[in-house]
Amino acid sequence: MPHEVLRQAKQEFLDWDGSGFSMLETPFTGDAFKKVLHQARDDLRELLNIPDNYPRILFMHGGASAQFSLVPLNLLGSARSVDHIDTGYWSSKSLREARRYCKVHVAASSADSQYDHMPENWKLSPESAYCHFTSNETANGVQFHQIPETGGVPLVVDMTSDFLSRPLDVSRYGLIYASAQKNVGPAGVTVVIVRDDLLGKAHPATPTVFNYAAQAEADSMLQTPVTFSVYLAGLVFRWLRQQGGIATMEQNSLRRSSSLYQVIDDSNGFYCCPIQHGHRSHMNICFSTTNDTLAPVFLSEATSEGLMYLKGHPVMGGMRASLYNAMPDTGVMALIEFMRSFAEAHRYDI
Repeated sequence: MPHEVLRQAKQEFLDWDGSGFSMLETPFTGDAFKKVLHQARDDLRELLNIPDNYPRILFMHGGASAQFSLVPLNLLGSARSVDHIDTGYWSSKSLREARRYCKVHVAASSADSQYDHMPENWKLSPESAYCHFTSNETANGVQFHQIPETGGVPLVVDMTSDFLSRPLDVSRYGLIYASAQKNVGPAGVTVVIVRDDLLGKAHPATPTVFNYAAQAEADSMLQTPVTFSVYLAGLVFRWLRQQGGIATMEQNSLRRSSSLYQVIDDSNGFYCCPIQHGHRSHMNICFSTTNDTLAPVFLSEATSEGLMYLKGHPVMGGMRASLYNAMPDTGVMALIEFMRSFAEAHRYDI
């Protein structure tokens, strides 16, 4: 999270807005929290230029993983099938969860090539209620940079890991969801942006607190919301506006990721990234050393230098540098310098 946001939260922790209360103690039914909630929603609407036919922005519980179930429960309606794009670890999880509720048609997949690219030719089923995809795969290091047209099939996207990192045409999507803990705030709250014509289709067995229409009607306060997480997300939205908005975040992301990929590509085979160039993630740079025995050495020495959390996803192994919005340029440059010096020191170990 941005240091500026953390500092403000620290200053306001015991006394929010002169109220004498911490936001942790503020009741969600009171005017103080409603002010925070509405300001956060207004700032997000302005950041993304959200059209009027997306009248509600929901702040929900359960993380993105809960949405793997809630999307089919809320959007399937009378349809019997949905489309899914299979692009890596997280899209595969969402696909398996959706199969508990309906028939899933895999409209495109890059599994045969070990998820080294994002499939470009989608074969959609016109009978499907929607088409679900994951915009950025954190474990695999691939990201969609162009989205195919889907005609009348509503697009649903898990945008958890690259939400607010680049401009977004919301009108192309039926539903966007993003768990907060990457670019928005702490874990606990999930942002859901849903087009109005997709509301009111929930399966009768859907728990009321997970019903999009019911939450929209209750202004995301059908039950006690995660008030402190919403408050912090609102501070991040305000910080984003002060930094110049989403366009600035995109420029930062492109600059930082390009610099890191350049180090990998210029290492003469010491480091490797298996992802095809046009599909590489700007958020999660996944790489490895050619000699696998050097990976634990790399991670240990990096930690000693204050470069933390570089271990790759448990399923994928290797290393992963996550460049979310709050990552400063100084952190990226420190990693680059370390990678260069490590390669020089261990050049003859490959």
